[in-house]
Amino acid sequence: MVRLTRVQQQARTRASVLAAARAEFTEHGYAPAKVDRIAERAELTRGAVYSNFPSKRALYLAVLVDLVESGGSGGAPAPADSPGTAAEALGALARAWLERIPLADDPAAGGRLSLRSLTGAADRDHDRAVLAQTAHLEALLLAIGLESCEPHAERRVRLAEVVLTLLAGCGALAESAPGSGDPFDRIRACEHLAYLDLADTWAPAHLPYVPPAAAVREPWSPPAGPVDVIGGAPVDLGADGVVAVLGAHRLAAAEEAVRAAPPGEQVTVAVATGDPAETGALVRLRVADLVACLRRVFPARAWDGLRLVIDDTGAVAAALGLPGADDRTEAAVRIGQGRITARAQGRGAAHAAAAAGAADSAGHTTTSGGDAPR
Repeated sequence: MVRLTRVQQQARTRASVLAAARAEFTEHGYAPAKVDRIAERAELTRGAVYSNFPSKRALYLAVLVDLVESGGSGGAPAPADSPGTAAEALGALARAWLERIPLADDPAAGGRLSLRSLTGAADRDHDRAVLAQTAHLEALLLAIGLESCEPHAERRVRLAEVVLTLLAGCGALAESAPGSGDPFDRIRACEHLAYLDLADTWAPAHLPYVPPAAAVREPWSPPAGPVDVIGGAPVDLGADGVVAVLGAHRLAAAEEAVRAAPPGEQVTVAVATGDPAETGALVRLRVADLVACLRRVFPARAWDGLRLVIDDTGAVAAALGLPGADDRTEAAVRIGQGRITARAQGRGAAHAAAAAGAADSAGHTTTSGGDAPR
């Protein structure tokens, strides 16, 4: 008889709970689902379920994350080359995204799971704030892919926001009125959106007033093991570049670091949250779901300069000296030759730390404003 270790037993119990929960949510949907029935399906006690997941909401989000990360968004490999024009890329993205739309005669509960519906599971004011910030991050990820289609392309974040709004609307309509609308019309609409002139410029009003990062020389002991949500590989936090810790209410600041950092430099964004089972899972779900589609359209190198870590354990924040990081945290450091060479905290910190590198490469004193788009 093979005796399982405690870690193996915990992993097996968690997998059983997830499988039972997925069956329950597929059959009943989020609101009518019962934890007692999930425990019965898994042949476990209610306490065993709650020892792995603190709430039904956390369990639902875990099921959706598992659905996405196990290949529920499609398993086509990433293309080796550019997808062509921005219009062609948006058409391919729409096709990948619209595969989740259920058919008119599919059961409602299962269809909502396929749509990654958050109805009833993310309705609190806190959840709405997190989703708003995550939407900025999603738009940045799509924009980086679109900007990679053309050399010296203009900023494409506003275009990305419009496209993601259209696709989200398709999902909402499919949930309330399944079978309505022609998906091919929506694909063509996304393609044509690429030709809109949205006058997209990068000039946040607050950046000229952000104080420069403080020049320091401190030891850097990066934690091992964080995994990049975008690429799926471990992140080397010892590499030269910028490490920014952003709370779930400050995710829009990721673009400030990306635009200010010198071309080719690594920017790592670690999402800090005091609630990994719910808030952390919500951010992970939304990002991983979009990335699963983006990988089918753009080559992986499109995001070579950006790494995204969900700092569930707080290890990255602690390494920056932020053991109490929360949803409103914004702090960043610049790493050079294995040491922290610049440090900033507060609004604009991610920009300040990234701009310090741009200033160093230009051979003049660090400033905060006036950075050109990458």
